[in-house]
Amino acid sequence: MKRVYSIYEAKAKFSEIVRAVRERGDTITISYHGEAVAEIRPIEPAGSPAAKRIAELEASGVLVPADADAVRLPDPIVRRRGALERFLAERDS
Repeated sequence: MKRVYSIYEAKAKFSEIVRAVRERGDTITISYHGEAVAEIRPIEPAGSPAAKRIAELEASGVLVPADADAVRLPDPIVRRRGALERFLAERDS
């Protein structure tokens, strides 16, 4: 539903406007001297297009969700003291 409020009305009914946008998904236009100058509308959550695309790929079988227990990254490399000295020694020899 699209509604138009003047700036004065919008200031007075701001909470009501935000509630209508949040709960019903309304688009509200703010006017100044009868000319539309701003619009308040719901936004899509960040990452929404990517999440939709991933869901489409999973539904079509292109992507398969990973089993959290089956996927394990290797342990980090253990750093040993003197690595720089060994590297320089090997490079110079």
